[in-house]
Amino acid sequence: MKTLLYKEIRLAAHPTSIVFAFLGCLVLVPAYPYSVIFMFGCFAPYLTFLNAWETNDVWYTAVLPVTKRESVLGKCLFVVFIQLFQLFFSIPFTLLRNILNIANNPVGLDATAAWYGFGFILYAVFDLVFLTTYYKDGYKVGKSLILAAIPMVLLMAATEATAHIPSLAWMDSYKPKHLLMQLPILIAGIVCYGALIPLAYRISAKRFEKVDL
Repeated sequence: MKTLLYKEIRLAAHPTSIVFAFLGCLVLVPAYPYSVIFMFGCFAPYLTFLNAWETNDVWYTAVLPVTKRESVLGKCLFVVFIQLFQLFFSIPFTLLRNILNIANNPVGLDATAAWYGFGFILYAVFDLVFLTTYYKDGYKVGKSLILAAIPMVLLMAATEATAHIPSLAWMDSYKPKHLLMQLPILIAGIVCYGALIPLAYRISAKRFEKVDL
């Protein structure tokens, strides 16, 4: 697994996708729709898959001593690595935001525990649609992005909207009692991500094994 991930990072990853992984720091921006950070986490895999298509990575990987299933696993590991790195990288900046007493984000939801939970859900849904669509043939990257972008945009809008609904104001708060209330959302997001990513891998691997390269 480590070798497969190393190959993806060194040979297949588009440089921009690596840059996107560090954009978790945008939680420091005072007035910014923080759900856009998740969008960057979705575009990073897309750019890498597009780069892999343009550089004939599918053919290159086919001549390596790996199976089609392992080829899919490598790409899935890369997607998870980029997205989790982005979320964990944002945590120190979220803490710094509170230390600096930056005012609540007027645009949408702040980087609270609930925000991280929604992020995990958004990534899980995007990956499930994107990966399973792409591995039907291993070539149609644009179509896969368009189909996956539909639930992504809807979830982004829902995430930002929660901050403007009075009854859900506790999701936009850093108060200890409100953070405790947000924990179920964070846990639900983690569980969703932990369940849908393996599912996306299994479906993708099964479909790719039927593709005639």
